[in-house]
Amino acid sequence: MSTTEQKITDWIDAHFDEEVAFLQQVVQVPTDTPPGNNAPHAARVAQLLEAYGWEAEQHAVPSDQVEAYGMQSITNLIVRRPYAAGGPTVALNAHGDVVPPGDNWTYPPYGAQVVDGYLYGRAAAVSKSDFATYVFATRALEALGIALKGQLELHFTYDEEFGGLLGPGWLLEQKLTKPDFVIAAGFSYNIVTAHNACLQLEITVHGKSGHGAMPETGIDALQAASKILNAIYGQLPELKKIKSKVPGIDSPTMLVGRIDGGTNTNVVPGKVTMKMDRRMIPEEDPVAVEAQVRALIEDAVQGEPGIRVEIRRLLLSHALRPLPGSEQLVSNLQKNALAILGETIPAQGTPLYADARLYGEHGIPAVLYGAGPRTVPESNAKKADEKLALEDLRRASKIVALTLLDFLAVKA
Repeated sequence: MSTTEQKITDWIDAHFDEEVAFLQQVVQVPTDTPPGNNAPHAARVAQLLEAYGWEAEQHAVPSDQVEAYGMQSITNLIVRRPYAAGGPTVALNAHGDVVPPGDNWTYPPYGAQVVDGYLYGRAAAVSKSDFATYVFATRALEALGIALKGQLELHFTYDEEFGGLLGPGWLLEQKLTKPDFVIAAGFSYNIVTAHNACLQLEITVHGKSGHGAMPETGIDALQAASKILNAIYGQLPELKKIKSKVPGIDSPTMLVGRIDGGTNTNVVPGKVTMKMDRRMIPEEDPVAVEAQVRALIEDAVQGEPGIRVEIRRLLLSHALRPLPGSEQLVSNLQKNALAILGETIPAQGTPLYADARLYGEHGIPAVLYGAGPRTVPESNAKKADEKLALEDLRRASKIVALTLLDFLAVKA
């Protein structure tokens, strides 16, 4: 490790208590999505960044778009750190919106308590941790007065849980940013270079309510819905036969995650609503898959008297695929991880999906890397007692800082 690299890692060690305190404040402001009132968190983060002399541009998405999307408020942040001309623009992206905490927490979900080397709280691991990773990696890079060229941008966005279209997607569509490279929030030691696509549909089955004592006066929407359920789950053996060639990704999946319907125990259910999720491997065509799934649903109740089905797309998230330039991100992250961790970390795909794909859709090479354990389940991400090992935060901050040095330092 060079003298400059050692000084960067020493700076992070010297300021690590401050980094942990910063992360605690980021975790302590709730951002449950739904309902998705996330503007207050963005305002708080912007305030915290002012203490470092940084201006965070606050880009509020118009309220009519946000409400039509099913959320309450979104303000995305861009922090621009310009250096000398002639270098690339590297963006670091993490999302602040989170799934609601749910029950059975040992520690308060927004307490950000530190216990035995772990910080507990909703989004401590995914992905408020990388607000801290990226801010302190940037501060370490700038603190030493190293000659830099290009530009660094921090993108803190608030729409990953709903698909990202009003987060990174909105910033890109509004032409507020067009970086050359992106590192987006990670959730494990691995560098993620590809991820699945995702289709989510809302299926509403309309029948006719009737008295439970005279069920023949109604048309049972639940019976019809059960035929759709059987058709969906009947496809799973066929999906298992489809295999991805991307390491870390196996086969497509499909499930119904939520069912609502009926009015009372003694009433024939006149309407049933289901929400389904179909994950697509990178090799699949999302347009063709959506057409197949819609046909599967419609065929399942074809000819059922009095039954009408509505299908509404909730989300169509495309896959993340490696683009030219991704290999440069991967090689530098792996080199620096080897120096910090003493081991080579793999670069592979994941069956999850993230809003990093939106950069890829605009032709920008992007990978996912940040603070996280060796496997996602270790962190309890999106479950009770979500936690982050503070040493993982320290190591990730060093690795990202050294990678930024590779991209932005003026070469002698």
